Amino acid sequence: MVGSQAQSLHHHGAGRHPTASRRGPRRPARTPADHALHELVALSCALFGTPDEVEILRLAMDHIAAVGPYSAEAGYLKVGGDLVPRPRDGQMPASAVSRRVRELAGQDGNVTVPGRRWGRALGLRGLEGLHGYLVVTSRSRPTEAERSLLATLVRHTAAALSVAFAHRRGREDALELRRLREERTALQRQLISVVAELGYERAVHALMADVAASGGGEEGVTRALHRLTGLPALVEDRFGRLRTWTGPGRPDPYPEPDPFRQDEMLHAVAREAGAVRIKDRLVILVRPHGEILGVLALVDTRDEADEHTVLALEHAATSLARELAHLRNLAEVELRLHRELADDLLAGTDEASAYARSEAVGHDLHRRHYVVVVQWSNRTADDSFAQAVGRAAAAVGMRSLLTRRSDHVVLVAGDRPHALYEALARETGTRSGTIGVSGPCDSVEEIPHRYQEAQRALEARHHSRDRYGTTFFDELGLYRILGPGNDYRELQTFVQEWLGQLIDYDSRHHATMVETLSGYFDCGGNYDETADCLAIHRSTLRYRLQRIRDISGHDLANVEDRLNLQVATRVWKIMLGGTG
Repeated sequence: MVGSQAQSLHHHGAGRHPTASRRGPRRPARTPADHALHELVALSCALFGTPDEVEILRLAMDHIAAVGPYSAEAGYLKVGGDLVPRPRDGQMPASAVSRRVRELAGQDGNVTVPGRRWGRALGLRGLEGLHGYLVVTSRSRPTEAERSLLATLVRHTAAALSVAFAHRRGREDALELRRLREERTALQRQLISVVAELGYERAVHALMADVAASGGGEEGVTRALHRLTGLPALVEDRFGRLRTWTGPGRPDPYPEPDPFRQDEMLHAVAREAGAVRIKDRLVILVRPHGEILGVLALVDTRDEADEHTVLALEHAATSLARELAHLRNLAEVELRLHRELADDLLAGTDEASAYARSEAVGHDLHRRHYVVVVQWSNRTADDSFAQAVGRAAAAVGMRSLLTRRSDHVVLVAGDRPHALYEALARETGTRSGTIGVSGPCDSVEEIPHRYQEAQRALEARHHSRDRYGTTFFDELGLYRILGPGNDYRELQTFVQEWLGQLIDYDSRHHATMVETLSGYFDCGGNYDETADCLAIHRSTLRYRLQRIRDISGHDLANVEDRLNLQVATRVWKIMLGGTG
């Protein structure tokens, strides 16, 4: 078609009399660029006049040379999520080319073809996404003008594919709508016969009872409701998140709910008795015993719902309320059993009973465990915070038993919780939390002792300079020897005895003698490393160490003095937060 249009225009010009130019101003000769534009216009008309995607791609490939020194190496159409190559002159594209096109994952990119200096895979994109690819090569590097013409051809081809795609989808939607209407008509006829015998209400009730008896759950309810009404049926939780959808037209992705609008909708529906129309949906609340557990809805864009549809929706809501209440009760029982087992493990219980109960609740106690204690400064250790901890643990793959105390939440976890703090910070929206982790626990009898370790790790973090984060008991070092408990008076007395004069001197003179001594011990008494660590000269370090001897009255060369001073600086830094 393109060639015939171009030839007709060419013959029309050639048929003029040679002397015609003498009768008026002479027109300038057509340049190659003008010819390419003319060809492109003709090709565009042909592309948009073709309803078939395969034919559109073939036209573009056959006439690629009209816009420059190009050859169409390959063409691809996206079918069912995959890029399907189309034959060119009866030949399929090389496997290396197809592999390269798929590697591009929807982006444009260079393609290497033997004997061709330039090659490019160009995506054919529309509003719906990627439609396919044109792989174009050239023996010479195209000019800017030629690249511009090629880009125009690609855009026209993609637009023509979008139009063809829209037409095809419209035809498919029309066929699906016709099928659904026919199916609905058949179902309604079937129901009419049931009504004639038993009555519509009894039929609906019996169908929902069958769903409940068969254990179909939420999906069984929506399937039955869709069969009865011919309309898409869905269930959302009370926060507006989709739980199940049966029927055509499901949005993908499902819209993220707006909490404020969701609460407004719930209150509006709760004020009415039964189903309420909200835009294109017929909505009813699922609320056994007054508590809203979710929303059941029918999508009725054509406002086709009648009294039979509403009756089916109400019966389905009643059946779904029983199902969701049952699931809620199971979850509460499981949570209570988990907490009771965790409480007994922390207090101490016999192995046989613990293993039997853990197996009953689906938790493997035979593997290595850790006791984890969690506190958050802006959250009380109530059920809400315990649930947040449980969600964060599940998000990082921690298998655990969870319980809570008056001021903290406890997990008996089957994994070392490296990522729990970050997950809980995301869950709560704040990083002002502290986590203490025990050493590894290989038997049930060790759990009460490990619980004490986790609490000591938590306290050590509380008394450190950085109060927030995770502290592992097996990484505390010296504090593991210094003893448990929350009373630090003896430690303070010890520090005062060995470092008191240096602390006072630092306070009066704004000096850093204690910090210098701590750095000296941390570097193993190495002068050069200590000087580098403190960013001072070696001679300055010698002077300070001499002043430390003079002020404290302790001799660093004495083994006993040196040991006590090192312990005191470590306690001062780790447990007392480096304060006086």
